[in-house]
Amino acid sequence: MASCDNCKKGAVLPGEPTGTMVNGAYLAAGPEGNTSRAIILLTDIFGLPLINCKIIADNISKRLQCDVWVPDLFNGKPPITVDKLKVPERVGEKIKWFSLIINMLPSIPAMLFNRPTVAYPRVENFVKELQNKKKYGKLGAVGYCFGGTLAVTMAGTDLLNSVVICHPGSVTEEAVQAMKVPSAWACAEEDMGFKPDIRRKAEELLASRQGKDNFVEYEFKDYKGTVHGFAARPNLAYPEVKAGYEGAFEQTIEWFQKTLPV
Repeated sequence: MASCDNCKKGAVLPGEPTGTMVNGAYLAAGPEGNTSRAIILLTDIFGLPLINCKIIADNISKRLQCDVWVPDLFNGKPPITVDKLKVPERVGEKIKWFSLIINMLPSIPAMLFNRPTVAYPRVENFVKELQNKKKYGKLGAVGYCFGGTLAVTMAGTDLLNSVVICHPGSVTEEAVQAMKVPSAWACAEEDMGFKPDIRRKAEELLASRQGKDNFVEYEFKDYKGTVHGFAARPNLAYPEVKAGYEGAFEQTIEWFQKTLPV
């Protein structure tokens, strides 16, 4: 299971989605007929019911002038429902372990049935079917929390050309070693899911390829004052969280402009 206390926390972004649902997936459409590139947005464990992913997809589509797709990772049943959304704690606050355990218990069955190894084939099939139909020239993916874990795995396949990984859930050394497309990482200052030692190891593994045939471009950016979830469910009332959210969004846009040129 890829989950942590802050996986349940966050706030709803202002605004309303402007895209459409297409066969169970959300589409923020770019200019008609533009198939030079497209982006897959892989959600956190709140899935499609939390409008944040749709609003972010709309904004990415506007900036990159391309289609942005948000597939349903959970077959309509996200592990955590929107009504369980909590405002995030600030950096430095201690975890209330008893409360964490009590709050997580009801979600454990749903998390087991939607763990990354179960959700991944759904994403893989979605992307393959999408490419068979649309035949995009280049395809990137941006993943948040749970979706960040999936993005790391997808980066080890031939399905994508570039990925952005925002405060992912559990990430293994094997998955990082298998990555073969450019990757940008947006990291929180404090993250129970993507802990500092794991984050350092991931960067070390990618850096160790310098000068070798399997080297792929990468970057890691750390956003001060943020916790897990800041790029997907930010509490914009906190200036440092707002700055981190906006910074991670700009990082995403710049990375795809660089690695998926048109």
